[in-house]
Amino acid sequence: MSSHEFAKPGEYKIIDLLAVSAAREVNDGEVVFAGTGLPMLAIMLAQKTTSPGAYCIYEAGSVDGRPIHLPASVGDARCVYGGAIASGLFDVFNQLHRGKVDLAFLGGAEIDKYGNVNTTAMGDYLKPSARLTGSGGNADINSLAKRTVFMMVQEKRRFVDNVSYVTSPGWKIPKFPGREFVPKQEIYGKFHRGGPSAVITNMGVFRFDQETGKMYLDTVHPGFSAQDVKDNCSFDLDISRVSGETKPPTYHELELLYKVIDPEGIFLP
Repeated sequence: MSSHEFAKPGEYKIIDLLAVSAAREVNDGEVVFAGTGLPMLAIMLAQKTTSPGAYCIYEAGSVDGRPIHLPASVGDARCVYGGAIASGLFDVFNQLHRGKVDLAFLGGAEIDKYGNVNTTAMGDYLKPSARLTGSGGNADINSLAKRTVFMMVQEKRRFVDNVSYVTSPGWKIPKFPGREFVPKQEIYGKFHRGGPSAVITNMGVFRFDQETGKMYLDTVHPGFSAQDVKDNCSFDLDISRVSGETKPPTYHELELLYKVIDPEGIFLP
């Protein structure tokens, strides 16, 4: 059996599939802005497989670190091992504002059909049913990176027709005061840069139509059908463009994840 064969159902966990799917979004030579957890697994796996020349920026201030094993967070001292720069948050966000970041990995609590993401509050902003973590760097990173991949748990209550609050803008955003959805570039003009290019969940991989800005289902994870995914969205998801099943991890990728990247089991239980 070749180590580059795909693993069979039952031989990998969903978190393995998420990490591998995210790693496959990284192109060699790109500058990637990554947060704690799955994004770290993804960029480190990409560097050890298809994209050895990808550069990683961690929010706490390290640039192109090459840690031997997975750091516990973006502030872990291991992030700077072998790195080009050990700086701070202000400096790395300056690189982001200067247009140096090709790809960013982010998460969110809610997302709508245009890729608007909410990490601020649920319900009425002034009287929310739940106050969330807030933007942090979410809005800046999503707006200023050339493209963004969101990684989220898929639930009907999270994949909604309209998010309660637009923390990070998608491809069409509600225009004040009528709140009709208009293309993002109509609001941001020349400052419009990138936006969400993909969403990876525990059920599938989604992408966005370049003309309509709407999300569609690209691949379905093994064990699910396109209808299963559609039934877990509150909006009318386009499943007519499904290209097939998401490719599972290879045995080689699983070995890298568990024996080289995260042997301590920080994020891989």
